[in-house]
Amino acid sequence: MHTPYDPYVRVRGAREHNLKGVDVDIPRDVLAVFTGVSGSGKSSLAFGTVYAEAQRRYFESVAPYARRLIHQIGAPKVGEITGLPPAVSLQQRRSAPTSRSSVGTVTHLSNSLRMLFSRAGSYPPGAERLDSDAFSPNTAAGACPRCHGLGEVHDTTEELLVPDPSLSIREGAIAAWPGAWQGKNLRDILDTLGHDVDRPWRELPAEQRHWILFTDEQPVVTVHPVRDADRIQRPYQGTYTSARRYVLKTFSDTRSATLRAKAERFLTSTPCPDCGGSRLRPEALAVTYGGRTIAELAALPLTDLAGLPDGDDETARVLTADLKSRIAPVVELGLGYLSLDRAAPTLSPGELQRLRLATQLRSGLFGVVYVLDEPSAGLHPADTEALLTVLERLKAAGNSVFVVEHHLDVVRGADWVVDVGPGAGEHGGRVLYSGPPAELASVAGSATAAYLFDESPGPAREVREPRGWLTVGPVTRHNLRAVTARVPLGAFTAVTGVSGSGKSTLVGELTADLPGVGRLVRVDQKPIGRTPRSNLATYTGLFDVVRKVFAGTEEARARGYGVGRFSFNVPGGRCETCQGEGFVSVELLFLPSTYAPCPDCAGARYNPGTLQVRYRGRTIAEVLDLTVEAAAEFFADTPAAARSLRTLLDVGLGYLRLGQPATELSGGEAQRIKLASELQRGRRGHTLYLLDEPTTGLHPADVEVLTDRLHGLVDAGHTVVVVEHDMTVVAGADWVIDLGPGGGNRGGRIVAQGPPDEVSRAQGSATAPYLARVLP
Repeated sequence: MHTPYDPYVRVRGAREHNLKGVDVDIPRDVLAVFTGVSGSGKSSLAFGTVYAEAQRRYFESVAPYARRLIHQIGAPKVGEITGLPPAVSLQQRRSAPTSRSSVGTVTHLSNSLRMLFSRAGSYPPGAERLDSDAFSPNTAAGACPRCHGLGEVHDTTEELLVPDPSLSIREGAIAAWPGAWQGKNLRDILDTLGHDVDRPWRELPAEQRHWILFTDEQPVVTVHPVRDADRIQRPYQGTYTSARRYVLKTFSDTRSATLRAKAERFLTSTPCPDCGGSRLRPEALAVTYGGRTIAELAALPLTDLAGLPDGDDETARVLTADLKSRIAPVVELGLGYLSLDRAAPTLSPGELQRLRLATQLRSGLFGVVYVLDEPSAGLHPADTEALLTVLERLKAAGNSVFVVEHHLDVVRGADWVVDVGPGAGEHGGRVLYSGPPAELASVAGSATAAYLFDESPGPAREVREPRGWLTVGPVTRHNLRAVTARVPLGAFTAVTGVSGSGKSTLVGELTADLPGVGRLVRVDQKPIGRTPRSNLATYTGLFDVVRKVFAGTEEARARGYGVGRFSFNVPGGRCETCQGEGFVSVELLFLPSTYAPCPDCAGARYNPGTLQVRYRGRTIAEVLDLTVEAAAEFFADTPAAARSLRTLLDVGLGYLRLGQPATELSGGEAQRIKLASELQRGRRGHTLYLLDEPTTGLHPADVEVLTDRLHGLVDAGHTVVVVEHDMTVVAGADWVIDLGPGGGNRGGRIVAQGPPDEVSRAQGSATAPYLARVLP
């Protein structure tokens, strides 16, 4: 029997995902790092087992009606865990924050600033004091009535709605209208209303054109369609909707990202004329503190906001002190360049997670396990020391800090290492070592040990001669001020600099219109889908091949099953309970909703009839459950599938399951899936590839595999530009553009550009000393 004060968290028989009955003891009150190659099972152990069990125990302790919902989610597959305190998880959320979410709302700093204005602001003579809600653009009391607190108004123009006025309405002049039957109905309604749908658009009278595009009227008419002679056409009641009305409604109401993006193409957005983009009512903007409105303070970088005057009375002093103490940990984590009004969707997953981490430092919790998912993602080496300090502070407050991490400096700074491996997927799932970092050196078969203790620089790479140059700029955007950069063609370029120095802004200015680009491929870390419906197989087109293979089996032909029967996105072959998602969303009344396996198909996604068809002894659900590596063997003689699977293996994704939902993939995995689908398309002339931190979430062993692929693209005549913090990748580049010297308004300049060797000697560069360390 363990005493209640067991100093270890003891895991016995963990079998989540690829874990092979793992037993491991991890001390409490330490900084413990989980390492191993991508897909080895680190996250399954840290998040899928330790955190999931802590969460389940918390649920068990709440009200019985909540427990009933929680049983649907299921427990982690583990024998038992003892010595486990309550846990807090800080993951790199895959969910996209809304446009109303900002740095201020994520860190709760907005609450402090609003309280300061409400209680200690300077009000105009005779104005009554406002509640703190009146200073928030997200409440009815504070939002500008015209833009509803969004800060911008959307509208459209004739030029956007009708890009080619030489076409007639029937030929599709109104590009913003929906396609297929819906667009045909609108054309038929206009015809019935007496408009000439066969005359070129530009020949129609101006007032007619204006009414068709912009009217708010919605007349209803009886339409007698004229279509194919052999089909019976019944008259119907049709309601007219103008192009402007259709686009605005689609943009504000649709839940489809594709439709929303299409609508956005036809819209202009301008700062709201009433609030000037500040999102607030005039009453709130009339209140100042230190001579500035709340909108002006929210737009300052946090480093500047920390210099607010303390105020004249006790209330102001207490409130400013509270605000500054909350800003301090955010600045310490290298995020002082952010402003409170910066929208959360524009932040990288690493920035978001570090903001949440800074908030936890103030929470005053102790005796809990913090489980963190790669907090160093997107961090310049110069900021890693600050991160370690923050993790040490969480530990010093009486907590255990468990971190899934690839950054070797974080591993070296840990008290305890749990190394999982040796390989990925089927070849991983075992704990190779659990103990102090120094003793990992003697563990044979550990991919981490090989990199952790070998600090010798890699082999020198011959710098390629560029075939030509691209010039970007002068760029003035965000914090870049008239910056001009040169990018060599037919070479590998790394863009470096501390967080917030302007790297992504600069790379975002590389477009297909620049002379010498040809084809441009942007491979970012945005999710490949927002629901469990989207997965690796559907995104890469591999699933089309798999469905054809199943539809071609004798059993499928005998039953009359076509290709559509094997899709989980349409009625027919799918399980109707979960509509082919394999999961049902469980609404937990007082917690974020979560997904649980479907009670009818147990996650298989299909109905029993579909699952009776087998190809080489496997059902389609079992094929979706194969890892990429296993599927490559299974489909070795199906050329279309084999090519797709080979490119996924080439970018180091052999451990992912074909049907793994997009919601479970990290940003780095999503990016490598996009890269693989691009690589399998075959070469089509010169291409410029832009990648934003492609090594995020990759073990050093996998970084080598990926960089070899990228250098292969350059050797094949293409141009590759990466935004990168991993100095081993930067050292192997042909050209480096280093931005800085700091973040936010202290950055935005090119500090150095040239071959890595030159940049490593640049004065005043935050990158140079770290780059010099890894150069031969």
